[in-house]
Amino acid sequence: MNSENFTLSERIVSTSYIRQGSQARRSHEQLIRHLLEQGKCPEEGWSESTIELFLHELAVMDSNNFLGNCGVGEREGRVVSSLVARRHYRLIHGIGRSGDIAAIQPKAAGSSLLNKLTNSVVLDILKRTGVRSVVSCFVVPMATGMSLTLCFLTLRHRRPKAQYIIWPRIDQKSCFKAMITAGFEPVVVENILEGDELRTDLEAVEHKIKDLGAESILCVHSTTSCFAPRVPDRLEELASLCAKYNIPHIVNNAYGVQSSKCMHLIEQGARVGRIDAFVQSLDKNFMVPVGGAIIAGFDEAFIQEISKMYPGRASASPSLDVLITLLSLGASGYKKLLSERKEIYFFLAQELKSLASAHGERLLHTPHNPISLAMSLDGLQADSDKAVTQLGSMLFTRQVSGARVVPLGKEQTISGHTFHGFMSHSEIYPCPYLNAASAVGITQEDVRLCIKRLDKCLKTLRKELNVAKSSSPVSPSSQEDENDATK
Repeated sequence: MNSENFTLSERIVSTSYIRQGSQARRSHEQLIRHLLEQGKCPEEGWSESTIELFLHELAVMDSNNFLGNCGVGEREGRVVSSLVARRHYRLIHGIGRSGDIAAIQPKAAGSSLLNKLTNSVVLDILKRTGVRSVVSCFVVPMATGMSLTLCFLTLRHRRPKAQYIIWPRIDQKSCFKAMITAGFEPVVVENILEGDELRTDLEAVEHKIKDLGAESILCVHSTTSCFAPRVPDRLEELASLCAKYNIPHIVNNAYGVQSSKCMHLIEQGARVGRIDAFVQSLDKNFMVPVGGAIIAGFDEAFIQEISKMYPGRASASPSLDVLITLLSLGASGYKKLLSERKEIYFFLAQELKSLASAHGERLLHTPHNPISLAMSLDGLQADSDKAVTQLGSMLFTRQVSGARVVPLGKEQTISGHTFHGFMSHSEIYPCPYLNAASAVGITQEDVRLCIKRLDKCLKTLRKELNVAKSSSPVSPSSQEDENDATK
């Protein structure tokens, strides 16, 4: 409905009623106008009706929704299922063109506008959450691992002689396979143990740079968000080393957007040294379906170079999901979620500490990890080698998801490289442990239920172990020792 149609409507319905409806329509349009003018996340969230109106307006700008359109090409936005069409708000053409994921599509002005606005809104959120000097970003319809691969492949053209990627160890398969898939050899740098924490061995990193030669190194691949007792890498020092030796630096910031500490590390690293790009997951940070990531950086030319490396058009679903979510929440709503997450982190720490104490264990001291916590399982390991992994199975069957039980001595081979002590980020970590994380969207009820079920599992497991011990046959030598003791 435009102003002309509202005027015509006054011939049919009372003028006062039509004007009231027109004013209501303008209130929606005012919000949309502000978004188009500023390209930033609105401070307050939009209603669903405003979002749906906006998406409908975008969709009618795409050629597949033109009245009387006649398509004779191989890609005309045809969708046979009306359910699928409604699921995507009839935004069918996707984003980008064959040569650039950020390019405008002539047949899809609405989808192209959606893509540009999403990237602009997400950039605003990255700045608000702590990386104020970030210059450019784009949403890519791949999860974190493949997005890292895209960054590495882009660097290949800049550093044709490079063979290696220096990687402070983190026991997570996708970031390791990202390097392998890109065709490079990961140079694994073991972490050093400081108290309970596993931290970046800067001396070892610099030694590897000198030993291999800067020209043969594609980049340093560092990590922020991770499972305790590993903590975020020393980004400032790594960034300084990269600047010193003129080596690119790619940061895996998988779920770090929700942590002000992780974002501050990236901001400081870029300020004092070199960070070429940082990659973060959409689902882990913005609570949308899996399948998207944000690639961001401080040099617009390099970020554009990465976007042009993506072959072909791409799905608009991740962009659509995150835009709807951020428009629904508004900047204030998202900030509130991050604040609640931080509060629950301290609540989870206190509850885990109390539970650990009650079972003769302890909460590992990992103050540099702002999201993940770890509780020792020394007692279980002493009773039985299998008890630690059994605890993980018990928690899973009792619908405690996300808790991660890490035994000692596990080995895992990934793409020909064998990791000793896999899952613990170290070959020498001294104790088994259980992980729990306070990630965005967690509630106090989640924590209470987890602690209650974990407590019950630990009691049940210890009882079973005690019964097994008491019922096990006593060897003759043990019986003689016992008789001697009684004498």
